[in-house]
Amino acid sequence: MFLKVLLILEMANKIIPYRKDLKPLARLLRKNQTEAEKHLWGVLRRKVLGVEFHRQVPILDYIVDFYCHDIGLAIEVDGSIHNTQFLEDSKRAEEIESYGVVFVRFTNEEVLSNVKNVSNTIRNEIEQLR
Repeated sequence: MFLKVLLILEMANKIIPYRKDLKPLARLLRKNQTEAEKHLWGVLRRKVLGVEFHRQVPILDYIVDFYCHDIGLAIEVDGSIHNTQFLEDSKRAEEIESYGVVFVRFTNEEVLSNVKNVSNTIRNEIEQLR
């Protein structure tokens, strides 16, 4: 029984490798959030949705906008530059998802114009991952 509980706990909060040199950049990004990121952070912070999210988290060779370690949920808020880098974004998501992370993307416009819908979508993902 103890071993089963231990395995479940290890799976829930799996440690994913990351490049240590990304930490200073992640700190800088936290200090310089976009308006959409600030808006969404208001919804995600302080466990408002029942789980703890962190901002600008290094994972592998990347930095994701928001990440919940407990359930392995990464959230990206994409500006217009992402309209032209579909292949890069897909590769990035695929690499991160290979570690069991669920990846959800929203555009800046979605977050700024309809944060309630974005919040509901995230809440549904959280419920599915618990």
